[in-house]
Order: sequence, then C-alpha cells, then structure tokens
Amino acid sequence: MTHHDHHTHPGHEHVHGPDCGHVQVQHEDHVDYLHDGHLHRPHEDHVDEHVLPVSDDLPADCTPDHDCAEFDAEHVHGPDCGHEPVPHGDHTDYLVGGHLHHPHGDHCDHHGELVHA
Repeated sequence: MTHHDHHTHPGHEHVHGPDCGHVQVQHEDHVDYLHDGHLHRPHEDHVDEHVLPVSDDLPADCTPDHDCAEFDAEHVHGPDCGHEPVPHGDHTDYLVGGHLHHPHGDHCDHHGELVHA
C-alpha cells in the first residue's frame, strides 16, 4: 500500500510528531509512527494507516538460519512479547534491535532493517 491509498485510522486523537514518543520509521518519502501495532502518518485532519511493503530491502523470505540468540529458548514473538509489532506486507513482524523478526515455525525470519527517521 502506498501513502496515496488513504486508508485512515478512525477516531485517532493522539498527535504524532518528532517528540510524541513513538518509533519513527522512514517510509517512502515520509515518516510514519509505530503506534500499537500500526504505522500512522499524520495527514491533514486525519491519520493514514500504512503497511511496509515487501521489497528487496524488507523481504518476506524464510530465513531459518537467522540467529535469535539474544532471546532465551522460551521467547515467542506475539502480541504480548514486549516487542513493537510492525505491519509488513500481509503479516505482522516484530521490531527487535532495529530489524524485523517474523515468527515462523521453530525459528524467526529476518525481514530486513528498519530505517529510523
């Protein structure tokens, strides 16, 4: 989805900006803000809902050799794992140390590095 699609986040009252406390992500020609598992872009009088595209820089490939050694063997990425969820293509990844982890079977796939704004 590009920012021209204008999928809006209804009822969003929080004002995003450089000091709002949310992770800032460079997305195409603008900055989005990670907020409760969504990528938000302030736009005029509303907030657009964005998804990072699958691309050469942010692939959705299976990477069974990705080393998730920073976690204990019991850690499982999911809604309550403590890592920021990131919409990516048709799935959700989790932001870990600046890159995207995707739970996949008995391992985590590496789906690329986020560019922080």
